[in-house]
Amino acid sequence: MAVSPSGAVTAAGAIAAALRDEIAGMVLLPRTPLRDAVLCERFGTSRTPVREALIRLGEEGLVDIVPQSGTFVSRIPVDAIPEAVLVRQALEGVTVEAAARAPSGDLARVDAALDLQRTLAHRRDTRAFHEADEAFHEALALLAGHPNIWRLLRQVKVQLDRARRLTLPALGRMDQVVCEHVAIRDAVAAGDAAAARAAMTLHLSVVLPDVVRLRETHPDYFV
Repeated sequence: MAVSPSGAVTAAGAIAAALRDEIAGMVLLPRTPLRDAVLCERFGTSRTPVREALIRLGEEGLVDIVPQSGTFVSRIPVDAIPEAVLVRQALEGVTVEAAARAPSGDLARVDAALDLQRTLAHRRDTRAFHEADEAFHEALALLAGHPNIWRLLRQVKVQLDRARRLTLPALGRMDQVVCEHVAIRDAVAAGDAAAARAAMTLHLSVVLPDVVRLRETHPDYFV
């Protein structure tokens, strides 16, 4: 998020952050128009910070700015998903190995996120489930002593998150995620770094075959 020299969040940064979260969360669907006047009214700002925010999101590949036509939420680039998975597997593989070797071994935060996911899967609350999923992975990074890895990943996995949001409503998918998380958690608790990494790698790869199906069911969402 952009900040001023004094450290305060700029208006453009706040607008970009809000829209980024809504795009990643599929609140704003691909090809949704983003009109300056509507955004100015929503955020209570002039046109300048709105345009700055949209330019920033365009540079991140989240919106398409089409001259003489307008600005639209970008479609999900299929080619970006395998790369994002590889980045996550590499960085989170290292993270869970470190978590398995952590001297404290305090899994309270990990277990709390996992328990919440079980409850939310039962309720079929996909939006809150995804947030609890994020909390689970962040808790592992904190246990490993690598919180900055998770902060970095949040920046590079936005396109992947958009696709993952589409998979959660599928029957049994949230329960499957919980089972995958249990395998990761148990390997970390056992201090088995190799098993923890293998479980994480498998967990993160599951989305890849889903993308093929998603392109068939939501062709307008992908490019």
